[in-house]
Formats: sequence, structure tokens, C-alpha cells
Amino acid sequence: MNILIKVFALIGVLCVVVFMVGLYLDIKDFDQTKGGYEPPYTGVTGAPVDWHSMDLTATGLVKRGHVVNVIVNGTTGLISFEIFKQQVDWQVFSGRALVVHKPREALIERGFEPTF
Repeated sequence: MNILIKVFALIGVLCVVVFMVGLYLDIKDFDQTKGGYEPPYTGVTGAPVDWHSMDLTATGLVKRGHVVNVIVNGTTGLISFEIFKQQVDWQVFSGRALVVHKPREALIERGFEPTF
């Protein structure tokens, strides 16, 4: 019985570690830019968000991750996170995001009419 408890404890620890690694990779992958945090948002390094790599939905775009999906509403610009089929609204695009990542232009190109 003692060995069975240790096996299940190990499985639990491994599941938590895999979950945390997936979460870290998803967060790290979404915004790969650094710098330019104050207007006029210059001096940014790194690649902006690749909007074309995201899946198109009826309401916007989705970046599918290992653990977390990032959902962008094509009309309102609301960014949400989906984990275990639960969606959590986060925020609309910041001024920096609008300048650096150009979501408005990308959403218009994909057929949406952004109001943000």
C-alpha cells in the first residue's frame, strides 16, 4: 500500500510540473517584445504578435496554447484567457499594444470592425 501512495504522489507532482511548464511556455510565447513601455512606445525589441498564426473564430482570434488559450475579441479588443474551458476576461489592448503589435490593423485585415 505504501508503494501505491508514493506512485500516485509522484504522478501528482509530475502533472503539476507539466502544467506549470506549459503555462510558462504559453505566457512566454504570446508577447515576445521588451521595452517601449512609455509613450511614444519606441525602443521595442523582439517580434510583435503574429496575428496570422492565430485561429479565426466568429468573434475574433484565438492563440491556442499548451495550457492556456488567449482569446481576442475582434470588435471590442477584449483579451481573455481560457483554461480548462473556463474563460476569464483580462483587459482591452493597452496603448503600447496598439502601437507595437497593431491588433486593430490585423483584425480589420481578418474581416472584423474593431471599435477600440
